[in-house]
Amino acid sequence: MLNSLTKYEDILISVIKEAQKHNVEFVEARFHSTWNLVAILNNGKSEPSISSETQGIGIRIIYDGVMIFASINSYDSIPQLIEKSISTAKSSKKLSKNPIKFSSEKSINKTWAAEEKENLKNVNIDEMISELNNIDEYVKSFSSDVSFPKRTLILSNSIEEKFYINSEGSRILSRVPRVEFHSYLAAKTNGSLSAISIPAGYAGLGGTGGWETIKTFNFDSYIPEQLKNSSKSITSKLVKFDNDVDVIVGPEIAGIVAHESCGHPFEADRILGREAAQAGESYLDFDSVEKKFNFGTIEEIDKSEAFVSDDPTLSGSMGFYLFDDEGVEAHKRTLLQGGIVTDLLHNRETSFQKDIQSNASSRSVDYDREPIIRMSNTFIEPGDYDFEELVADIKYGIYIKNFMEWNINDTREHQKYVGLEAYLIKNGIKDVNVKSPVLELTAKKFWSSIDGRSKTLKFSSATCGKGEPMQGAPVWTGGPHVRLRNLRVGSHS
Repeated sequence: MLNSLTKYEDILISVIKEAQKHNVEFVEARFHSTWNLVAILNNGKSEPSISSETQGIGIRIIYDGVMIFASINSYDSIPQLIEKSISTAKSSKKLSKNPIKFSSEKSINKTWAAEEKENLKNVNIDEMISELNNIDEYVKSFSSDVSFPKRTLILSNSIEEKFYINSEGSRILSRVPRVEFHSYLAAKTNGSLSAISIPAGYAGLGGTGGWETIKTFNFDSYIPEQLKNSSKSITSKLVKFDNDVDVIVGPEIAGIVAHESCGHPFEADRILGREAAQAGESYLDFDSVEKKFNFGTIEEIDKSEAFVSDDPTLSGSMGFYLFDDEGVEAHKRTLLQGGIVTDLLHNRETSFQKDIQSNASSRSVDYDREPIIRMSNTFIEPGDYDFEELVADIKYGIYIKNFMEWNINDTREHQKYVGLEAYLIKNGIKDVNVKSPVLELTAKKFWSSIDGRSKTLKFSSATCGKGEPMQGAPVWTGGPHVRLRNLRVGSHS
């Protein structure tokens, strides 16, 4: 299937050659196509499907220390676009304080693709609606004190193909198909409405692969279990905790914390202030890595259990890729190791500034978007405990399995998570449901309070927002069950 991309090779080469006529320091050209088919079911009625396809070429040029991004989907005007880009670079020179340079990386000649058995383009919208109808019938007929008068179910198929060439000799072709499910439900009980989703926290079930991927979602068992547990949570009672207690958070909360409280503030461009006007800044600085910034531990913990990674090479993951959009080979990045900051997410520009190699964190979501530093699959690493062992060592505390509300400040230091499915823990036993417990704490408090992690990892799909114009990038968030000692837990009616 990737052979169809080679017809664009001459066009990409012409971009490189045209730019080199102007003695540029660097030029790259990326053919980028995206195809999407989305099925939507509202209260059992199918909405018009969303079908879209875009393709074009994104171009970056470094001229006299100034970097310019341009894009085009009409290939007969490439010389004019290059000329305009060079002119823009010249006029921008006086505004540039420091020349932009890229880290030195080896040239790559590779073709890669996510594993795919059933081509998504062979799946029609009726098949997708049928899957959603089966889910809707179960939700509608669910028997409990909770009903679901408003139900929105979404199933999306997408394919992303790229052909990357740069002036250093790299040539990379890629194809990544993805399947993803989302739901948004209004749950009604005793005359009041609550917003929930399956999975909780407005996350999704998603992964890379062909239509066969949908079988891994296990709708027949997953949906009933989630409905049952969420319904119990909605009808449960508030519990007031007068003192600090031990807390276990589930993989959904572990994942959102890893993504928001570790991944984003560890983006090197964010630390430099690039996101300050849009998404905020970071509680870290570049010295954090050089000085091995340590989140430390609270008094009750002998050694830190804070381990966070970002790994784009996870097969089947939403954030899967083998080479980034600057032509650098991807690998697992260790962000936190034993509570110590060990790495940041870098592209070639920030890597040059720190005199290191890029760790392949640069991605773009479409041809008309520049590559920027992005997370892929960010998660807390698994540990050595069974879930039951984590619970058994708590005399009085709470297990917050998932959430429906969260927020975080612009430096990613202060954060709040409101639980959906949660349980009281008494004498090492999981007890009654607890309604809407609240964790409100700092990044340092969270990462320094971990003393145990379960053996099993679980992931959810998500869309990570960043950039101006906005770039919603596919990612996984996740982790094991995580135990934290002596936290203040509030309640939210």
